[in-house]
Amino acid sequence: MSKLITANEMKSILASTGPSGVPADAQLTPIAKDLLREAQRKGPTASKTTSSTSEPIVPDYEYKWTSGNEPKTPAECHEFFYSPEITTLRERMAAIGERIWNKDYVDGNGGNLTIRVGDNLVLCTPTLISKGFMKAEDMCLVDMNGTQLAGTRKRTSEVMTHIGIMKRQPKAKACCHAHPPHATAFAVASVVPPTCMIPEAEVFLGQIGMAPYQTPGSPENADTVGEIGVNHMSVLMENHGVITWGKDIEDAYWKMENTDAYCKTVWMASQLKGGQLKTITGSQAKELIGIRKSLGMDDYREDWKECELCDNSDFRPGVVCGVPPVSTPTGEQPEYDDSAEALVQQITNEIMKKLK
Repeated sequence: MSKLITANEMKSILASTGPSGVPADAQLTPIAKDLLREAQRKGPTASKTTSSTSEPIVPDYEYKWTSGNEPKTPAECHEFFYSPEITTLRERMAAIGERIWNKDYVDGNGGNLTIRVGDNLVLCTPTLISKGFMKAEDMCLVDMNGTQLAGTRKRTSEVMTHIGIMKRQPKAKACCHAHPPHATAFAVASVVPPTCMIPEAEVFLGQIGMAPYQTPGSPENADTVGEIGVNHMSVLMENHGVITWGKDIEDAYWKMENTDAYCKTVWMASQLKGGQLKTITGSQAKELIGIRKSLGMDDYREDWKECELCDNSDFRPGVVCGVPPVSTPTGEQPEYDDSAEALVQQITNEIMKKLK
């Protein structure tokens, strides 16, 4: 059986022997493939650079294209679809699909992924396929009207919702749609998650949006979600699920994890305390918006007053169960009955005697 080489193992191989040290029959993870291609592109000197001399980096998976320079004919689209750069993206989509399936964010054939790869081009997952078992060759290439240009499997109808966001928000280079249980529960209950609870959520998500229900895959849903998605990187779709967007598919997927984890935490906190939950201050929220901007993420609340940032007056934690008060037909509270209490005590005593 051929060996599976991970990203860390690939780094070690490239640092010591270069691309030639990778076994010909080895299986590579998507990121390991990226590292190998990059080393092959740069040549032998770059691949042998050691960690002590290389500059630390933050990997950037955002796909960048030259505006106006994209394939148009069927032959050009086919060549583009199978090019090394696009093949890498298709492999990454398959890997992300497996991750959302392993996290129980999707079931059956639920969920979809997209990556924008041109002014008028989008990669998307196909219809009727489990996201946990996709291959790179299963992906589709469509234009911004949803017309399929490449791929052997039929594209998903819900790609139009993703495109609805991409048309309105240029920074949305990739979208992830799934049905994570906790966030979807908020969507079914039509409850917008409160703000100013957890710093990480404020930085990486900002305010979570809520889109009114429309039929999945319909033009109405694309328009409704598209409008909400302009200012919200995570959108709950009533009675449906969640869609998140980012600069690349990894970023979009992270925001799906962030959303479900945040909703789960808020839900659990609501069970611990029936009243309003504790928040950070408005000034602290302002600081977190500043961090968002430093990471390249806009926030439409930037000019809001501090008192508005953490206003969760519409958030009502779940109902706390309790025994309802007893009332008479006239609405008056009945008087306390000492004899009834005595009878209960007598019965209890008899039961305890029998048990002994």
